[in-house]
Amino acid sequence: MDSALIPKGVKRCPLWQFILFVGAAGAVLLWGVYAMLLVWFKGLNQTNMNDAYGFALWIWADLAVIAVGGGAFFSGLLLYIFGKEVLKSIINYAVLIGFICYSSALLILAIDIGQPLRGWFIFWHANVHSMLTEVAFCLAAYFAVLTIEYIPLILENRQIDKVPFFHKLGHNMHEIMAVFAATGAFLSFFHQGSLGGVTGVLYGRPFGFREHLFIWPWTFFLFTWSAAAAGPCFTILVTKITEKITRKKLVKDDAIEFLAKVSGWMILTYIIAKTIDTWYWATVTAPSKGLTLMDFYSNNPLYGIWILIVEIVICGFVPAFILITAKGRKNNKALWTASILAVAGVGLNRWVMVLQVLAVPVLPFEGWFMYFPSWQEIATTILPVAYGIILIAISHRYLPVFPHEAELNPLEPSPALDPEPELAAVEPPVEAGQELTPAEA
Repeated sequence: MDSALIPKGVKRCPLWQFILFVGAAGAVLLWGVYAMLLVWFKGLNQTNMNDAYGFALWIWADLAVIAVGGGAFFSGLLLYIFGKEVLKSIINYAVLIGFICYSSALLILAIDIGQPLRGWFIFWHANVHSMLTEVAFCLAAYFAVLTIEYIPLILENRQIDKVPFFHKLGHNMHEIMAVFAATGAFLSFFHQGSLGGVTGVLYGRPFGFREHLFIWPWTFFLFTWSAAAAGPCFTILVTKITEKITRKKLVKDDAIEFLAKVSGWMILTYIIAKTIDTWYWATVTAPSKGLTLMDFYSNNPLYGIWILIVEIVICGFVPAFILITAKGRKNNKALWTASILAVAGVGLNRWVMVLQVLAVPVLPFEGWFMYFPSWQEIATTILPVAYGIILIAISHRYLPVFPHEAELNPLEPSPALDPEPELAAVEPPVEAGQELTPAEA
């Protein structure tokens, strides 16, 4: 029924299967929308946030999706600025994933502010002394860049591309994509960094506070570094999941291996810098405030020293060592393991820098502030996941997201309608007037 919209040379599942899949994700989406409307109409009392937790699950999800969405700006930088043509096989999907992550981040912010109709206050009544103002501006601007990068993919749909205006528009946008890639990398550097800088300047909270380079705390650079390191792993992970679901090879191996190699070295250098930062904080910064390392990892039911070991060793050095070796990158199970660990590591880092910062007591007579999100918070956090699944499904079905899909998955030739050449060649010629015996016939 929709075959005219499907890219040429590829095969898709029957329409009823596609509708069933999208419908299942749509049911989860509606659950999240219902929770979102409850928050908007009834207020933030629908959450379990309190005086201790002004930032909670939503802000962790916001920082996490922005971090893993870093694969878009980093892949675009490598392809369009540094000329790594090998990434052409995966760049469309990286842009799509980035588009989903950044639109999800904006949606989460719209839910978190409680009164989305006043969201324009951020831009019109900007607090120029706040890092979060820079985040809001750069986040919105980079989402606009990702939208511009995603539009040419939409224009390449079979039916849309038939319109001469749209065909030329898409071609011309491709020609100037390097400008948007450079702009996106510039914007991403600042909003990723400022998200980390917010925690680093909280001098009243020793767990998050860091020393500065001029006006920027070390967390400013670590957040940008970690997003550029783990973002490509998330792109690889989602690509692998998509290949599993579609049971097709969608991206060339050399693109995956190159992205994994770059990501591995980025993770290794980041985790070394993170280790040095943690060591200096534990031996210099915290003691200068009259605290020890174990003051931040004891006397509570959740945040033990294990969380630091998991973040740095298991989700840091382990995936880095896997990805920097050719043997590790070429091994499918090892690649899966490294990608999952890297994504989990950056997610755990954002959890620690958002929620553990608020859980640690800052006064001698205070205890740890523990927190568990309400179902409304959980539903609205899952909402972007369902939205992302739906957009990926629609884009994969109707848009040429993977330029080498037809090459990697050649369609089987249809059976010939004419007699087989071999049989026709052995048939003896019939002379005029000659009659065939029943056996010859």
